[in-house]
Amino acid sequence: MASGEQVFMINGGGEDENNFQSNSTLQQKNGVDAQNLFIKEGILDKLDVDKLIASQTTPKTFTIADLGCPVEIDTFAAVQNVIDTVKHKLKLQSNTAHQYEHLSHNLEFQVLINGPTSRDFNALFRSIPMNKPSYYVAGVPGTFYSRLFPKSSLHFAYSSYSLHWLSKVPDGVGDERSPAYNKGKIYCMSSPKIVADAYEAQFTRDIEAFLKARELEVVPGGLVAFSIVTVPTGSKCLTPTFFEILGSVLLDMAAKGITSKKKVNTFNLPIYLPTPQLLEGLIKRNENFSIERMEQLCRPRESFYEADFPEKLTLHYRAVMESLFNDHFGTEVVNLMFDKFKNKVTETAVFMDLTHKQALESFVLLKRKP
Repeated sequence: MASGEQVFMINGGGEDENNFQSNSTLQQKNGVDAQNLFIKEGILDKLDVDKLIASQTTPKTFTIADLGCPVEIDTFAAVQNVIDTVKHKLKLQSNTAHQYEHLSHNLEFQVLINGPTSRDFNALFRSIPMNKPSYYVAGVPGTFYSRLFPKSSLHFAYSSYSLHWLSKVPDGVGDERSPAYNKGKIYCMSSPKIVADAYEAQFTRDIEAFLKARELEVVPGGLVAFSIVTVPTGSKCLTPTFFEILGSVLLDMAAKGITSKKKVNTFNLPIYLPTPQLLEGLIKRNENFSIERMEQLCRPRESFYEADFPEKLTLHYRAVMESLFNDHFGTEVVNLMFDKFKNKVTETAVFMDLTHKQALESFVLLKRKP
């Protein structure tokens, strides 16, 4: 197992700063670039393409699943990266140019794009490149924390920045009768241990369910790759601190009667940011996968010193989480909340505090054991 910590830079935003894709990509683009590189290396080093398709009759099919598909603008670039690399690996494994031409001519690619049932798959399909090479795309609605595909049907599955989203808010944290009631908080960073334990327990159940489903769906020798936001062990971390600031803004608004305290007390983010060590330990519980690679990527702090960092941060959080807040608090309250959040981030300048570490982005490559 290879492991390490790498640093990558953040590019600026897109043309439409209020657009989900441009603002989520603002924070993820180079993380996705790194993931694509790791995926390419993983396929070349760890995937025996010839063996995986040898038992199939002609024509042969290589099946790829994108689980979660959070940002359409990156989806088909990632798909093309996988397909190009699989073809290259097949070429490397072929004894002659004639053998490669025969195999590649008879190899077809099936791409299965998964998203929640609320997903607008029509918008996703409209983003398919017009000049795409021959591959076949289908949408698969549903949660990736359960079975989605037939047994032993996937050769390569990956998920980008989705697994830190829980399948549900942990039980009890929004219930005033529960010992784990997370009063006045929307996340668990500074909450009592019983609340943090509830979040970790839900994350544990979700990761175990994710791997259990994939162990049935992925063929022996197939690969599963994913990127997930994680936090450094034993350090204050900026990302959950920003969640805390969002919660404090809502409490300020409740004190002024703009929203109710009850609404604040019953809202909790369905997100959990594990440490890399916790993540690795949970993966190792599943005996059907081997960990082939784990990398921790960390953004440099240079972007924090830009004058418009609070605005960019606010736009990113709004792009990713606005619908959650809207469903609970209503659009008018949420509009004001994000305005106040940007101001509070600017005033506190916590992002300049070097004792607060940055979140990591952990890349994991797993191989299905025989």
